[in-house]
Amino acid sequence: MLKIKKYTMGVMQTNVYFALNEEHGECVVIDPAANAVKLIDIAENILRTKPAAILLTHGHFDHILAAQELAAHFGIRIYAGEKERETLASPDENLSRNFNLDISITEFTPLRDGDTPELAGACFRVLETPGHTPGGVSYFTENEGKPLVFTGDTLFQESFGRTDFPGGSEKQLFDSIRNRLFTLPEETMVYPGHESETMISHEKKYNPVVYLSQLGAGGISI
Repeated sequence: MLKIKKYTMGVMQTNVYFALNEEHGECVVIDPAANAVKLIDIAENILRTKPAAILLTHGHFDHILAAQELAAHFGIRIYAGEKERETLASPDENLSRNFNLDISITEFTPLRDGDTPELAGACFRVLETPGHTPGGVSYFTENEGKPLVFTGDTLFQESFGRTDFPGGSEKQLFDSIRNRLFTLPEETMVYPGHESETMISHEKKYNPVVYLSQLGAGGISI
């Protein structure tokens, strides 16, 4: 069974997750936001685990800043949605140029909707959840009867991601939440890209997506 450790890092206070499989002595790192040196130290000296892979929910700079350095240090692959290639590669699309950075990820293992990579002894199901970005994905795992999903900046606790960045679409975002994430088991724990975790059952009752027809009423400004 996976144990989830969260570290909030970077200028945008992004959640970095270590999904630990203690039986295997491995983990998966989801959205390594910043400070690769610190993340390496966390893995090696605090959690005492070896990353087996890096999963990216989407390509915005505040979710990918440490990915390449982390991958090189541990000799592991970066996985991301195949439709996120342009966002990952372009400093304009991934917003890094807005912060005087030049981040570009061109080498990664592309994932399609429905793919089920087995990493660190756990099977993750890829859900295409575009809207915040064109190729954003979420990662769902049954986790031995305690299901969980990493949603990036698609779904937050009682809120949702913004769509005014390049490639954003409010219709796609609403469809992703209503038709993909809200169809997951009610007891699924949600680990978002910012702020606190929540549950699918809670969001189906209290998230504004339930009753809003226009995204302009507001989402988290991330």
